[in-house]
Parts: sequence; C-alpha cells; structure tokens
Amino acid sequence: MIPEPAPTVRELLAFYLEAGVDCALAEEPIDRLAELDAPPAAPRAAAAIEVPRPLAAPAVMRGEAAPAPDVAIASAREAARTAPTLEALRELMQGFEGCALKHTATRLVFADGNPQARIMFVGEAPGRDEDIEGLPFVGRSGKLLDLMIGAIGLNRSTAYIANVIPWRPPGNRTPTPQETQICLPFIQRHIELVNPDVLVTLGNPSTQTLLGTREGIMRTRGRWFDYETGARTIRALPTFHPAYLLRSPSYKRLAWQDLRAIAKVLAEGAV
Repeated sequence: MIPEPAPTVRELLAFYLEAGVDCALAEEPIDRLAELDAPPAAPRAAAAIEVPRPLAAPAVMRGEAAPAPDVAIASAREAARTAPTLEALRELMQGFEGCALKHTATRLVFADGNPQARIMFVGEAPGRDEDIEGLPFVGRSGKLLDLMIGAIGLNRSTAYIANVIPWRPPGNRTPTPQETQICLPFIQRHIELVNPDVLVTLGNPSTQTLLGTREGIMRTRGRWFDYETGARTIRALPTFHPAYLLRSPSYKRLAWQDLRAIAKVLAEGAV
C-alpha cells in the first residue's frame, strides 16, 4: 500500500478549527513530556535549597480567579436587578468577573436587533464567529436563523436576538450548569428590559433554562408556555436551534410549523 502523504500546515490548521481548537494557551508550545523526562538536578548545599514555586497560570487566564459558584450567582443576581436600562446591563456584564468564561472569550456577545421589537429569540451561547464579531448568530446557524425569521416577514430590525450565555465557552463546549446559573440573572433581566410580546427559546438548553422544564426539545417545541418576569406574563414558544437544523434538516418542516404559529400570534396582536 502507498502511504498517505503527510498533511500540510494548512490542512492541520483546518482540522484543528473543525475540532474546535482555535486558541492557544501560551505564546510558545510546552513539551510536558520533556519536563517529565528531564534528569534530576544535582544536589545543592542546604543553604542554597529553594522552595519550589507554583507554575504560573496560562496566559489566557486574565484577571483574578473567579469566585465560588454560589458567590458568583448571588453577585450576578444583585448586579442584574440594579440595571435600569439595556446599556447599563451591558456595562455591568462587561465589568462582571464572576464567570470564568469571560477570561477565555474574546469579547462579550450581548445582543443584536431591535430592542423595541415585539419578539425576542434566545439561544444558548456564542460560537467562534460570534466571539470574533461580538454579535449573536452571525455564523452558519445565524444565516439560517435569518432565513427562518425572514420567511415570516421578520429581520434583525424587527426582532431581537440574544443568548443565555454571553461569552463563548472554549472550543464551543457545552456550558457547565454552574456557568449557566451564573449567567441566568443577566438574561432574565435582559428579557425584562426588552419586554417582548413573544419569547422564542432556540434549542434544548435555552428552553430548559428559561422555562424551567426537564423535557427535551422534541416534546416542548411547538407548545406555548408562560414566561413570568414578575411584572407580566410573556408567551413563550420553544423551537429547534438553527445549528440542530443544519445537522438534521428533516426537522425543518416542524420548525416551519413553529414559525407559522409565531407569525399567527404576532398578527393577532396577542400578548
């Protein structure tokens, strides 16, 4: 058999990007195996022995270490409830240090669209493209979302879009339950300030987090829920996340049914 040619640097970089590896933890690579195999140092005189120092944290970790989850959650709740406007909420989130995701993300991904819109879409977390541009849903799934809402006469000037998690998890991994709970007060206050007539949760994580259900998206999609802000009740409808529809296009038919239900409620002016 003829051996396959070695991959080029471009091919290796493409493979790493596809696998979600798109950031380095240090300026120079570290050979951990070489450290283990290094010969022991010659013994020194007692007076010259130094206490070993801890290894420095990776360069990517900026700022101080995040507080304990329960402390961070309480801090997020207290901060979120004090935000009188969306701009104030954005500034609070920019300065919030309680979520470790902030230190591995490029920037805060706050929202996009019209905050005066009657409909608000909420996904789970930003991806690589969103982290680069600082806007939600601008990658492949964002382009599909634009087509979906465009099919019922909406666009980013007549809709509002955000995520439960405002910072990209490294490698696009699933956010931990602690990270979700830390960020939850911010998206809850975000929804209160936008005060839409219709809330659309995109995908299972967003639906379970905001609507307090343990059922999967296959059971919840297409069903209307009540979302309580404390000041009013907002009608909420779960549907598939665009990223899921890209992987499973056969479910676009069900998503279209959900979109038609949303369009009907908006047309009726129901709140």
